Amino acid sequence: MPDYPVISTLESHLGYRMRQVSNHVSQAFAAKVAEQGVTVAEWVLLRQLWDYERVAPSRVADDLAMTRGAISKLADRLEAKALIARTQLEGDRRFQDIALTEAGRAVVPVLAAIADANDADVFGCLTPDEHAALETLLKAIVQRRKLASVPTD
Repeated sequence: MPDYPVISTLESHLGYRMRQVSNHVSQAFAAKVAEQGVTVAEWVLLRQLWDYERVAPSRVADDLAMTRGAISKLADRLEAKALIARTQLEGDRRFQDIALTEAGRAVVPVLAAIADANDADVFGCLTPDEHAALETLLKAIVQRRKLASVPTD
């Protein structure tokens, strides 16, 4: 019988456990926002636009650490759903601002409440101290690893 090395189990890796939780949180949230007719990535852009009257897509791309092409595709989809509007600057198609429409402004608080409820559902099993400790640890990893990308799927 060959002598195989002892290797770690999947469950012994923090990344495995984090992915279990992440998959659950993400899939549950995606299903809930889909009922509102948007994707998680669209929600991310809608939420970001909430903080602006009007904004250049390039600014949003920088804020979210996404490519301009990705923002453009999301904006196309949200414009088709009448949740955002584009405004050309000084008649030059190359320079546009994007903004939430009335329908977009109406749906963002609904989606935010869904996000809050999803978090409460998943993380409500933690004590306040455990919740604070987990948040502190995750923020420390993000900061120390200089993680900038925004989860959109």
